[in-house]
Amino acid sequence: MATAKAPPALVGWREMVGLPDLASVRIPAKIDTGARTSSLHATDIERFDRDGQRWVRFLLDLGQGRNEAVTCEVPRADRRIITSSNGEAQDRFIIRTRLVLGEYAFRAEFSLADRSDMKFPILIGRTALKSRFLVDPGRSYLQSTRQERKLLKSQG
Repeated sequence: MATAKAPPALVGWREMVGLPDLASVRIPAKIDTGARTSSLHATDIERFDRDGQRWVRFLLDLGQGRNEAVTCEVPRADRRIITSSNGEAQDRFIIRTRLVLGEYAFRAEFSLADRSDMKFPILIGRTALKSRFLVDPGRSYLQSTRQERKLLKSQG
């Protein structure tokens, strides 16, 4: 007998997400079904080898006006040509890491890019959302905790 698959969870156009392998705090993210690949705001990106394996080191912006970025080191970074929102093709590092969105935790791919001109340090694209989430573009923080929603509301 086949087990019924749970229906996709509902997310708003912006959510607080966790990247537990990279940072201990939750980070604001924009949910973007127009983007195929998810993206992290990363600076000072450098590739290096450790134990014969390709790694990448970068500074991760935590958003919400936090002054200090987190230094991250991730194994097996690949490179791929990504077309940005302005139509420009860019060669970017691609990493895989755990993403926590609400009660859901799963591995997702992220391109590393300078998102300093964007409001959100993380963009969650449709590949990470596929078969897991439905997006309500008129609502926000549907998968965020009550405490987070209260704090975000007080911040404007």
